[in-house]
Formats: sequence, structure tokens, C-alpha cells
Amino acid sequence: MLPPLVQWLIIANVAAFLAQGALGVQLLEWFALWPGDPGAVLSAPWTLLTYGFLHAGVTHLLFNMFALWMFGSDLERVWGAKRLALGYFSGVAIGALAQVFVVVAFGASDAPVIGASAGVFAMLAGYAIVFPNRIVMLLIPPVPLPARVFVVLYGALELVLGVTGTASGVAHFAHLGGMAGGWIAYRFGGRLSGHWRGRR
Repeated sequence: MLPPLVQWLIIANVAAFLAQGALGVQLLEWFALWPGDPGAVLSAPWTLLTYGFLHAGVTHLLFNMFALWMFGSDLERVWGAKRLALGYFSGVAIGALAQVFVVVAFGASDAPVIGASAGVFAMLAGYAIVFPNRIVMLLIPPVPLPARVFVVLYGALELVLGVTGTASGVAHFAHLGGMAGGWIAYRFGGRLSGHWRGRR
């Protein structure tokens, strides 16, 4: 069975996606992150979190939920729901702030940002800290890597793609900012789960 927080997050994301089908653009206007308009972010601060429950399509949703299940489930079993929530939502919020900063400071694409990817990247970072030697299989190419190597390479790729402007339409800096959430839960969330120690 899925641990409770991961289960709740998957249900909430699917419910939000169904609501998008019913309300369409209006839901994006209310709850997506608009990094090119800091005034809009300040007047609607909830968008720093709510954008993480919206998705651009079925494939976008499925990939994020699969990654959330894959990395978040074992992490929640070790950390507990409260500590995982700290990491996940810190990742979503910091990812949003990182994307807003990059767009305002450097003029990157100011398209609305949606998706749970920043929270997923928080789970990736936490997973690499807790399970550094677990093997993760890349899809393309199918190469097995230790979790810590996988996450470092993935983070480096996101940085390169973000700096070069490759794969436009993807909020690379939100992903990178999201990774900070996993570290925050590791570094400061010990009291929420009885001070986890050790690595697997």
C-alpha cells in the first residue's frame, strides 16, 4: 500500500487535473505560477504552492506521479509523513521562487509554470541522501546508477539545459530549486521523525 502522504499527493494531483478539464484556462489563471509578473505572485502568494498540483497533460501527470511513487514512498517510510511534507512543499515553494528570480533577473521565458516536478526533485534529492547506494535504472539509455550519482547527473543536466535555454518551456530552475527541499527535510526535519540516522 502507498504510504499516506504519497497517496494523498497523488489523489490531490489527479483531482486537480480533473478540475482543469472542467474549468480549463480559468483554473490556470487562478492557481498557476506566473514568474514574469512578480506583482501577480505577490498578490496571489498561494500560487507558490498551487502550481505544483496542475499539469499540462496526461503524460506530464503520469511521469510526475510515477516519480513521486517511486522515490517518495520509501522516503516516507523512513522519514514519516511530516518530514516528507516539509521536504516536498519546501521544494515546491523554493522551486517557484527560483524560477521567478531567474525570469525577473535574466529574462527567461515567462510562461506560466505548472507541475509537481519541483516537489518530485525534492524527493529525488532526499532519496539520494537516504539511499545513496540504491541502484536507479535510467530509461534512455538503460544504465543502472547509484541514486546519488543519478541525482547529481540529473541536476547537472537541468543546470546546463536551464543556462543554455535548451528544452524551452521546461522550468529547469524550478527543478533545481526543488532539490533544496530534500536537503531542508534532511537537515532540519529530524524532530519531525525522531532524528533519522543512518543510510541504506
